[in-house]
Amino acid sequence: MPESVIYRLAADVVLLLHVAFVVFVVVGLLLIVFGKFRSWAWIGHLWFRIGHLLAIVVVALESWTDVVCPLTTIEMALRLKAGDATYAGSFIAYWLETLLYFNAPRWVFALCYSMFAVLVAATWFWVPPRRPSNIA
Repeated sequence: MPESVIYRLAADVVLLLHVAFVVFVVVGLLLIVFGKFRSWAWIGHLWFRIGHLLAIVVVALESWTDVVCPLTTIEMALRLKAGDATYAGSFIAYWLETLLYFNAPRWVFALCYSMFAVLVAATWFWVPPRRPSNIA
């Protein structure tokens, strides 16, 4: 298998991880809200809630401080090594990139991420996380 194909596949895997991260953040909030109405106990799991809150806080902080997401940096480095200048390298990359990236000023993203982080933080009061039962 040519080295460029390996790098292209690795870049696609990183892009899939990036999309999974976005899905975790967005769908996680929807599940918390929906789970409140359905009385799902698992939505209060402390580690799930900490991970969910930290994920969006990191994204919001990255956007306000102009830090490029490490997953994007890794993906772009792999695409460069594969000889790709754009996302046209594969079907998976093209469609996931289309869903994930939008053309807008940076401040719009920073504001949206921050508002989403506030919503996630608000769920801590509306649907408080549970302490694990094995902690005194």
